[in-house]
Amino acid sequence: MKLGGEGVTGQVNFTSHMDAAVTVAVHLVNALTPGEAHGRPYLPPTGTALPAEVTAALRTGQRDTREVFAREAAGFPAVAVALRAVFAAVAAGRPDDAARLVNEMLARTGARPRLDRHDGEPWHLHFHGAEDSLATSWAAGCATGLAVVLGSDQQDRLGVCAAPRCDRVYVDTSRNATRRFCSTACQNRVKAAAFRAAHQTAQPKKSTAHQTAQPKKSTASRTAQPKKSSASA
Repeated sequence: MKLGGEGVTGQVNFTSHMDAAVTVAVHLVNALTPGEAHGRPYLPPTGTALPAEVTAALRTGQRDTREVFAREAAGFPAVAVALRAVFAAVAAGRPDDAARLVNEMLARTGARPRLDRHDGEPWHLHFHGAEDSLATSWAAGCATGLAVVLGSDQQDRLGVCAAPRCDRVYVDTSRNATRRFCSTACQNRVKAAAFRAAHQTAQPKKSTAHQTAQPKKSTASRTAQPKKSSASA
């Protein structure tokens, strides 16, 4: 899979549209769902900040996407929550649940294929929703992209970050399928923590046994000292 977007590169390519749909799914989940990100609590944008965040997420898959209006952006957080459930199911080793969730999204959005051609590109396959709304259309496309992944031998490449205090999602597009983190930042954070732990373990500890082994002055020795004779005085 060869996916666009920050931190998402790889070797295999389904189609450019499917790649774009999965890339957008990752960015929608990471931008619009609450939880933890890179070791800190994360709250998604709301109000006037939401349209810009949705626009940025959509542009990771389709660079010429226009600015999203506020009324359009309002439908995307629910889409992101539904997409997150798919990633979580795969990461938990429940592919059957992931497939069921994707099928429910496909049915709910009324995803249907259509050959499109625009911007000088050749004819290519798009999946649109039954409703003529931006959120439903992208939900249908993202669900279809995830269905392509789950329906192939690449299904275990959907994941949730393994770093502590981070639940952002990713698509593993490495050649040997060894990715475990959502970003280089989280990977470096885990490596640094492991280095510190190993360094602390290697430090010699001051022995308490050495301290307790110091000889104590004998009380018997003190009492055995000769007393000054009053007779000699």
